[in-house]
Formats: sequence, structure tokens, C-alpha cells
Amino acid sequence: MRVEPLSESVALLTLRNVSNTYITQAYGIFGRKHKKSVVDQVDLTLAPGELFGLVGESGCGKTSQGRCILGLIDYEGDIIIDGLRQDKRRRRELARKVQVVFQDPAGSLNPAKYIGWILEEPLRIHRIGTKAERIQKVDQVLQLVGLDPSYKTRKVHELSGGQKQRVCIGCALMLDPKLIIADEAVSSLDVSVGAQILNLFQDLHQRLGLALVFISHNLNVVYYLCDRIAVMYSGQIVELGTAEDIYSAPAHPYTRALLDAIPELSWESADKPHVELVLPVQLPLEALPGCRFSGRCPWKGAACGHSPQKLVALPGNPLHLVRCHRLGNA
Repeated sequence: MRVEPLSESVALLTLRNVSNTYITQAYGIFGRKHKKSVVDQVDLTLAPGELFGLVGESGCGKTSQGRCILGLIDYEGDIIIDGLRQDKRRRRELARKVQVVFQDPAGSLNPAKYIGWILEEPLRIHRIGTKAERIQKVDQVLQLVGLDPSYKTRKVHELSGGQKQRVCIGCALMLDPKLIIADEAVSSLDVSVGAQILNLFQDLHQRLGLALVFISHNLNVVYYLCDRIAVMYSGQIVELGTAEDIYSAPAHPYTRALLDAIPELSWESADKPHVELVLPVQLPLEALPGCRFSGRCPWKGAACGHSPQKLVALPGNPLHLVRCHRLGNA
């Protein structure tokens, strides 16, 4: 686990001032168009082989951030992956460095094809190996994700949800990437099956040295799997630190609210104090010059809704960064 800030020169993934904006249009074609900021000037570095969690509620921008890294949507700023700047002209080259596992395994697989054909497809597209070598690679990857080579002759409808997700992970591994973006990869699975997939990610990390960006709304999941966690709210990272710091000593009120939202099956939890959130302010982000969480924050101060904030380190802990006026922002 990292004990000091990581320099960009040794980082596997670097994000510098990355922003993404959608154009929305109310009332169909006759409505006025509005710009909606989804990702706002995100800076981030990821070490080779690091397990990194990106967590937040629906609509916070975490999936859009992952799609920016993959080059699937347009963005402003710079994204550097293993020394290469993300660019549409380099999509084929970057595909061999970063791959994705989506939330819905059934929707990610071609139902008309056999599993062996689906797994072999990335190798065919990139013209890697002979037919015999590609089949051998398919067998190796199937065993790596916990399935035997007989699955090559099955179709998607013959597999369970967990088996489908293992095939999706296998597809991501076929090009030997250095980084995988896993977007809500266990949210559609049963709890026990999801736990098996999390253990598979850990096993692949240990065997292959894979780096992982695991996107989820569940802090329990990312705490179990990841080394570091970034908490996103309204397109911004509001807290960033080690998994232990985020889970055991959350500093931002939104992070505390996420933790309080996790059900606890114990008598003691009934008397535990919780962070109560008020209803959100229904304003565009551009109309909120200060903290974007101020409309819901129970600790809101006079300066919170007016003064801009920066992500700053907590005293004595350079790896624990928080975006909050109460903790030293000016």
C-alpha cells in the first residue's frame, strides 16, 4: 500500500483536470439546451498494480469518469495511461493496456455466439497468434477465471449470472492489459456470487499484478477489495484516502452519510448517531459557487455556499485528502 504521494512519472494512470459535460434539452426539440457538468476537473494518479475504488451515489459521475478513462466519451483535460495520452487515434494501442468489465454481464456478451468465439474475438481483432495459439489462450483464460475449457462450446443462455461475469472478466484479460475498469461488476449478482467475483479480482491482482479501478455505490465492497478509495459527489472527488482511513475515519460529511446508509444488523446500531441529510438544492452546478454538498450538509457554515474549495490533505496525513471548509479550506 502506498505511504507517500505518487509522482506522475511512475504512475500507471494519470488524470489532469479531466472534465465531462453533457448537453441536455428540456421539453424535446423545442426546449432550450443546457450544459450539465458531470465530471469536474478531476486530478488522480494510480500506481501500477493498485486496487482503487471509486464510490458515490447514482449520478455522481463515477461511471462517466470510467468512460473517460476508456475513451468512450469526450472529455477535457489529459488522461495518461502507461505513458500514452488517451486519444481516439490510439484506441487500438490503448485497448491492450486498459479493458473494462461492465455491470450487466448478459448485455455484454453476444447471445448468438459460443463462449470460445467470444473470448477469441479480441485476439482476432488485434491479429494476435495463430488459430491454435488463440485456442490455447482461451483455455488458459477460462481456467484463470475459474471455468474449465468445456465452456468454450456453451452459449450465453446456458450460463448463470456469476459464470457470465467470469466470461466477461476473461474477455477483459485476453489482451493482457495492465488496468481493468470494473463498473458495478457485482451489483447485479447475488451476495454470495458477488463475493466470489471480488475474490477472483483479488486473485487476478496477485497472480498478474493487475491494476483495478472498481466503481461502486457500496462502500463495504470497495473497502473489502481496494487499497485506496475516492468518494465522488456531483462530479468532484470530495474525499480521497486509503481504504482504512475512508472507512474508519471519514472526514467529509457525505462520506459519513454513505457509511451511515449501510444497514447494520445489530442492536447497538439502533443507538448509533447518524448524519441526517436534507433535501438537495435544485440548482444547476454552475449556480453553486461554493461546496456542491452545501444544500444537503447538516454542518453547513456561512462560507460553504459561496467560497470555492480545493482538495487538501488532512494535517499529518498527506494521503487523506478532503474537500471541506470545516477542515481547512479557504
